Amino acid sequence: MTKRSATTSNYSRRDALRMAAFGGAAGLIAPHLLGKPVLARTSSAKPTGRVIVGLGQEPTVFNPLMVHIEVDDGVHFSVFDALFRIDPQGVVQPNLAVEVPNQKNGGISEDGLKWRIRLRDDVRWHDGKPFSAEDVKFTLELIMNPNFRSWRTAGHALVRDITVVSPTEIAWRMEEAFAPYLSFLTETFIVPKHILEKEANQNSAAFNQIPVGTGPFKWGQRVAGDYLELVANPDYFGEGPHIERLVFKYIPDITVLYTQFKSGDVDLVGQPYITPDHYGEAKTLASRVVTLVPRTAFESFYLNMERPQFKELAVREALYAAIDKEAIAQGLYYGVPAPTETFMPRQSFYYNPNLPAHEYNLDRARQILDQAGWVPGRDGVRAKSGVRLSFVNSTTSGDPLREQVQQFLQQTFTQLGVEMKISNLPAAVMWGEFWQKSQFDSVIVGSTYLIGADPDVTNRLHSRSIAAMGGRGSNNAQYSNPEVDALLDKGARTFDPEARRAIYYRVQELVRRDLPFLPLYQNNAVQGHKSGISGIVPNGNTRTESWNALAWHWAS
Repeated sequence: MTKRSATTSNYSRRDALRMAAFGGAAGLIAPHLLGKPVLARTSSAKPTGRVIVGLGQEPTVFNPLMVHIEVDDGVHFSVFDALFRIDPQGVVQPNLAVEVPNQKNGGISEDGLKWRIRLRDDVRWHDGKPFSAEDVKFTLELIMNPNFRSWRTAGHALVRDITVVSPTEIAWRMEEAFAPYLSFLTETFIVPKHILEKEANQNSAAFNQIPVGTGPFKWGQRVAGDYLELVANPDYFGEGPHIERLVFKYIPDITVLYTQFKSGDVDLVGQPYITPDHYGEAKTLASRVVTLVPRTAFESFYLNMERPQFKELAVREALYAAIDKEAIAQGLYYGVPAPTETFMPRQSFYYNPNLPAHEYNLDRARQILDQAGWVPGRDGVRAKSGVRLSFVNSTTSGDPLREQVQQFLQQTFTQLGVEMKISNLPAAVMWGEFWQKSQFDSVIVGSTYLIGADPDVTNRLHSRSIAAMGGRGSNNAQYSNPEVDALLDKGARTFDPEARRAIYYRVQELVRRDLPFLPLYQNNAVQGHKSGISGIVPNGNTRTESWNALAWHWAS
């Protein structure tokens, strides 16, 4: 058996498409202050210039605590601040807080239940009012208000007895020790008490359309269906901003978005970024910087472990050995994604680089099934103890790339004596109860297991997170391993980064061994911007390319 590297594939894109057609269509903690030099650059110059960010979806939710999508984050990161931020290395940095609390500096008690946060004293809201601990208390309580349409309550639901110690210090008690909460707070933007407390209904407040934050940019103007403009906040406490105007331009046709990037009408390509089919050309464009940026999402062939076809590890191992990741990544996705063995992003401090490397080998796959007693029947499909090795695979209908992957795998599995039927569904149906209640046999899905940069994956891999069995969570594979359960419980109560790394390394080892899903690749975003813009630093630990727009500036 030989491992195939990304540079030795015998498959071209044409080969992969031909095969598909032949098959038919059936955080770490850091005590230093925010962002030197990653988040901003030192300059006393007056903000000048404009950067236009092209987006494929329109930002429409401007209260950062309400339910929203990824493109809204670019606005939130620019208008608001959080207590902490995540940097590109996955390190938690202070933002509105003056330091990151931990058990060594006394910010978090030894049992993990008592938290104290010290705040900056030089922060003002865009309307000139001073920021204080009262705003933090109001924000955390608003999130848990049952009448408020909160984006996320996980973690916040454990907070008790919030106490304003002083204008620059706040404390609370946790119902139970929960280390991931620090990471959750990096995505919890603080909103102004003095504005929102007056509203009878915060869900419909005028603030939600014309927000007031503490961030480096203030609200400018919005033309619905066209663009949104933010302007520099000259009184920002940090080292920025350096551009006078930040514009988010809505371009729903992703081909037109790329064309405008080529023509120069767009300075920076935001989500959904440059599509893989344009990556080759984009790299050659003059006066453009085009890079592959790791994202937290990974693609997998996801299995329902309660289906009799998948209960035996030998079947899962054989299917995995039969997947030619290289042909898929190179032939269908233009070499953009990176093969992976785990749900943990490569850029994470908790990523385990020592997992067994996948080997594409059809002969080995057949041998595994033969030795396990799966015998081909008259129709060529293997069976054992009355169970035929036949199953349905589903994904979102109308996704041509995933459909090509399905056809490619369908043809490959046929060579093993495995029958894979294809039945795709509209997104609303696919990701409804069909997915959430584990009504599928198998799916091809892109998933992000982390919240922020925290490695806790209890929601995805703990047995009590199986919704189909009455649990609360997204363990839709119905995966159950007592050792994994115990490790996840321990990891959520452990605050020391090195100790947590050992825990999540082991979790990854066990999941890679058990194969409740067959990991395909980690997604990369093809990001591009004009070469004249400085200060752009990709950050795969956030959901937006504009996470540090305060540092952007045009080179002189």
